[in-house]
Amino acid sequence: MANRLVVIDADDDAFVDRLQRAWDAGDAVLPLDPRLPAPARRDVLTAARLEDVVEPGDALVMITSGTTGAPKAVVLTHDAVRASAIATSARLQVDPARDRWLACLPLSHVGGLSVVTRALLTTTPLTVHHRFDAREVERAARAGCTLISLVPTALARVDPTLFRQILVGGQAPPADRPANVIATYGMTETGSGIVYDGHPLDGVDVRIDANGEIHVRTRMSLRAYRDGTDPKDPDGWLPTGDLGELRAGRLVVHGRRGDLIITGGENVWPAAVEAALLAHPAVREVAVSGRVDPEWGQRVVATVVPTDPGAPPSLDDLRAWARDTLPAYAAPRELVLAAALPRTTSGKVRREGLSPS
Repeated sequence: MANRLVVIDADDDAFVDRLQRAWDAGDAVLPLDPRLPAPARRDVLTAARLEDVVEPGDALVMITSGTTGAPKAVVLTHDAVRASAIATSARLQVDPARDRWLACLPLSHVGGLSVVTRALLTTTPLTVHHRFDAREVERAARAGCTLISLVPTALARVDPTLFRQILVGGQAPPADRPANVIATYGMTETGSGIVYDGHPLDGVDVRIDANGEIHVRTRMSLRAYRDGTDPKDPDGWLPTGDLGELRAGRLVVHGRRGDLIITGGENVWPAAVEAALLAHPAVREVAVSGRVDPEWGQRVVATVVPTDPGAPPSLDDLRAWARDTLPAYAAPRELVLAAALPRTTSGKVRREGLSPS
């Protein structure tokens, strides 16, 4: 009998059991986000090619929007998922006798599902919440959960001292994060984070090409997309679409190639400006983007969620604050106040929703 692609609602209370049963049958699993509107659901299922069989050894089909916004179906094998679980657990020194994972990010995204898969494959105890609730997360920590994966927005809403280790991904973490909070770098195509605090996990190679793009090579990477295309080169190197550099063996990620703002001939990376502005006491959240400017080519725009909506920061305040730690050209030239930042279902900021480029 040919192996199938089994679709499981990511909010299914029996998700973990159904995942294990599918794997035992030799099938692969597509976790489906139940929050998707009907047109988006159709696009996801079309990209997943439900009518096609899966290759022996395929474990997961994960949906990612890539750089175009169109859904792409990433195929991860059992070998890749297992390699990720082992490398992550080794770096975190996970001990199933004392540790317990808490999964509280959407299981339709690799950042949430990888918590489940690494717990299963290392026989580490696991608690699953189908959505993030700060009070429930802290309650779970007091009940024995020691490890968790979060996005920065969620991290800001819990007491981090309740956990032994916290993985943070999806966007730049706060610069003043506690010592037990680890900044991860990875993508759906790598089966979750593969670089922790700038240092690649065991079994991960990183290089920077002549154009400054980050390439990675690891057993944790995808086999292919469901349409049969393989983004890796013949030597197994995967171009990430991110720009960065290696400093004494430590990876520094600047951001997506398309995120770069060129203002007055100077390069400005949004993440660096965001990190500076987040330290301002009147800034609760911030996202930085570029807007077309007739004089500068692009101007730096800061979209800010103020700490106190009744007393938001001014543009002059933020420019002066940024210039304390950044070159003057990186300081924002426009301020947009917002009640919330536009985000994907996994919690990442949608920069294309901030301002026209």
